[in-house]
Amino acid sequence: MSSSSSSPSRSSSSSSPSASSLPARRRRLLLITAVSGAAAVLASTVALTGVPGSSGAKETPTASSAAAPDEREASLLALARRKADDPLAKGRADAPVVMITYADFRCSYCVQFARETEPHLVREYVDKGILRIEWRNFPVFGAESERAARAAWAAGQQGRFWQFHDVVYKKADQSDQDRFSAEHLRAMAREAGVADLDRFSADMESKAAGEAVRKDQEEGHDLGVSSTPSFLINTTPLLGAQPLTAFAVAIDKAAEEAEATGKSGKAAR
Repeated sequence: MSSSSSSPSRSSSSSSPSASSLPARRRRLLLITAVSGAAAVLASTVALTGVPGSSGAKETPTASSAAAPDEREASLLALARRKADDPLAKGRADAPVVMITYADFRCSYCVQFARETEPHLVREYVDKGILRIEWRNFPVFGAESERAARAAWAAGQQGRFWQFHDVVYKKADQSDQDRFSAEHLRAMAREAGVADLDRFSADMESKAAGEAVRKDQEEGHDLGVSSTPSFLINTTPLLGAQPLTAFAVAIDKAAEEAEATGKSGKAAR
């Protein structure tokens, strides 16, 4: 699993989200923690302390200081954007389950997930209208990660995000030291079918690209994400490139809960 702790000076370069930058959200009382075994996750209710995204969280001292379960679940469900025209999402906007993916294009475990697990989830859940996958750019390996994230966003502006995503991960085994240079990213955009490469380059360097990536990072930090890939499946966190069965169990459970409570995305914006 790739972690921001492996490059602390770089991963902490983004400014911490302020209360004013998150007007529609309460502070998330959740930390995603990896454990061994088939489940491979433990959702712990904690009060986040210190720098957002750091692993230095402390357990909530009393139950009264934590958000009520219904409030916490509603807050987590509200993270799903559910926009029909979101270029960084695939699947129906009203799918009962949304899996938010926090990932880095330089992350080897993200490569593993994208190649081995995601295609199965698309066939078995996305194509059947059960699951929606929403991507969040969460670069943790410095300038190259940041540049790749901005490029992916730029490809999305021309409706080619997922094609670009696939090309980047397909080429992940290449040993080129300069794989995420502007020139190589442009070449990958061309391979992904991005039509206007000049616009792509301009979008990649734009203020809007930087703001979009920063917004995704702040959301992840606020949630307690500190490594990639990390996932939020409705209200259930899953950390790392877990076996397909771990995702299937979490998605099936979330779908059953959504059906039982009527909390599907049918009223999605």
